[in-house]
Amino acid sequence: MDTLMRALFKGIFIFLFLSVHLLSIAQQSTVAVYNDINDDPVAFANIVFTPFNNNTIISGYVTDINGKVDVAVDESCLIKLSYVGFKDYTDTIHPGENKIIYLSSISYNMDEVVVTGQYSKSRQDKSIYKVQVINSNEIQHRGAVNLKEMLSTELNVRTSQDNALGSSLKMQGLGGEHVKFLIDGVPVIGRENGNIDLDQLNLQNIDHIEIINGPMSVAYGSNALAGVINIITKSPDRLLYSSNLDGYYESVGVYNLNMAVTGRAKRNSFGFTGGRNFFDGFQAPGTSWAQRWKPREQWNFSGDYKYNWDNTQINLGATYFNQELRDNGILMPPYYEKRIDKYYFTQRLVIKSNVKYEFDSKSRINAIASYSRYHKIRNVYLNDLTILDKTLVPGEQDTTKFGDILLRADYSYGNEFSKFKFQAGVDLNSEKGSGKRIKDNEQIIGDYALFTSFNYTPVKVLNIQPGLRLIYNTKFKAPVVYSINVKYDLSESVSIRASVASGFRAPSLKELYLNFVDVNHDIQGNENLQAETSISSNLLLQYNSSPSRGYVWGIEMNLFNNNIKDNIQLIPQGTTSIFYTYVNVNRYLTRGMEINFNNKVYPWLTVKFGFTYTGQKIDYDGLVDSNFEYYTGFNTVASYNVQRWNTTFSLYYKYNGKYPQLYFIGLEETPEILYMEPYNTLDVTIGKWFWKRRINLQIGAKNLFNNTNVNVTGASQGGVHTGGAGSQSVNWGRTFFTRLQITINK
Repeated sequence: MDTLMRALFKGIFIFLFLSVHLLSIAQQSTVAVYNDINDDPVAFANIVFTPFNNNTIISGYVTDINGKVDVAVDESCLIKLSYVGFKDYTDTIHPGENKIIYLSSISYNMDEVVVTGQYSKSRQDKSIYKVQVINSNEIQHRGAVNLKEMLSTELNVRTSQDNALGSSLKMQGLGGEHVKFLIDGVPVIGRENGNIDLDQLNLQNIDHIEIINGPMSVAYGSNALAGVINIITKSPDRLLYSSNLDGYYESVGVYNLNMAVTGRAKRNSFGFTGGRNFFDGFQAPGTSWAQRWKPREQWNFSGDYKYNWDNTQINLGATYFNQELRDNGILMPPYYEKRIDKYYFTQRLVIKSNVKYEFDSKSRINAIASYSRYHKIRNVYLNDLTILDKTLVPGEQDTTKFGDILLRADYSYGNEFSKFKFQAGVDLNSEKGSGKRIKDNEQIIGDYALFTSFNYTPVKVLNIQPGLRLIYNTKFKAPVVYSINVKYDLSESVSIRASVASGFRAPSLKELYLNFVDVNHDIQGNENLQAETSISSNLLLQYNSSPSRGYVWGIEMNLFNNNIKDNIQLIPQGTTSIFYTYVNVNRYLTRGMEINFNNKVYPWLTVKFGFTYTGQKIDYDGLVDSNFEYYTGFNTVASYNVQRWNTTFSLYYKYNGKYPQLYFIGLEETPEILYMEPYNTLDVTIGKWFWKRRINLQIGAKNLFNNTNVNVTGASQGGVHTGGAGSQSVNWGRTFFTRLQITINK
């Protein structure tokens, strides 16, 4: 018995010793595999591990949906990766080492996965909508700091600038008030002049941007007639650990520093970003003090937490934005030692939650709840420069507050193989505004909607999707909003998309009740405004060639038509641009076409160029000449990748044609069309990777044609202007920049 016990204890001891020894040498390694074009994970890639000391022992693995595989590596191995559509990859891995691998695509025509307007994640080419995707590589090559810089050379977007209110855009001839801006599906609030200031939308930690041109009123309601821009942030669960530091300098006086950290532990993941963007101000030669670009300082912070469990995903997040814009006055007579300084603070806080649950492979629920707070604060000081003392000017201080509560939930049924799919949901939105510049100091407006659509595929090549939205607005009577979208594949390379949709937009609280006054503006709300109703149609013909020896090309032509009744516009009043008011234009019509060419010789050359021809017609009482006014645009984007140097050269050019705008002229406020003269923009960038793609150094030049102010001319030749006598600000002149990014992944 003693002998048996001794043998048993001896066996247990040997087993424990060997187990500890094996555990000490079999260390866990994670291999993450990504597409080198767009940084998307490559799911279900095959990985083979072959030990160097015994090449007869081979282990095979497959990456998961996130492009990752966890492996216990007990000795150095040769790893080989393979996946359809990508070049084979060979590397070495050691015990405890984590690998991040970028596979090179054999074909350029790798479709992105999109989420905006979809029942579930869908391939870009399978979507019934034309979804344009700007991926993280394109954002990086562009050297863009904010959304305005990213979109300024896009063909289907025309950006404009107000040196106090910020930047805005037009899509299909329609202003930013008709574009829905989302961040991870949550609407962005805090519009000035009906527009979101694009300079305030930072591109730090952005995975990609999805743009849908055309009416999306059924799915997203108000502000979605011209389309939707959805900014998708990077998910914190892609890597075990990641940190990024981004420093940017531009010769006009821009100093930016941003950072991001993400981590993952089992089912939990988190992310944090923070940064400061500073602009020192700019005044073009020969312009007035009032025309200068005001100095500003921005702080951005965000935090995200994600929990994944089987078929459930829970997202919690918060973002905070704070901007200080300084408007230093001119020295006052008689001694020129004092001035009036104005400080404008913009604060935006968003708290959001998102829950997704999949019942099975075909049915799912997606719910979003968010609270958005927007504060606009004005502080006015008398600054005595002799004693360096600032005192608040009585009666000139102001704080205007807006709060928005969003509850949106939808149920979707069907997957990419289903003939019949449908979606139904609720979209509840309540906005409250308060402050002494708002009528009666407080106003509330609610927009509550039920929406539904179904998607039918009678045959493989035909896809039909009608939709309805029922709206209750607390201040305006809303019609039933409808849409119908059709996609027909003539062949594997040729497809047609067509859509007809109605729209409804109630005036915002700012358009109705807010009176905004600063040194450049006196904007008066108009509580007599009527709600807009509209009808829009789009037709898109698209061709993409089959890959041939690494070369692929495509062409698309888009025709669009928009007809808005009681269109709300902010119109300059009188003989200067200081006085504005909101008015209803009887009819506002836009129509036009866009043609885009895409070419790529993989992996070293990409060339895109396009042409747009857009007409707009304003039907307004007293406007003598009410015909369609057309303007053109042309752009070219070229990128050349020298793989052996890990260097990319990029060029971005755009021609902005002569642009018509409506003004009120003279004491009688006669409506008249004036024209902004054409101008060209050109940016070039060079980016190089170092240290196994951990460090990226970028240099470049922006606005090489040195645009600052562009003349506005017309029959009256002067007397009306935006931002100056007969001119409009478009940029702060030619600049040069450098950017350094350091990324550590595990």
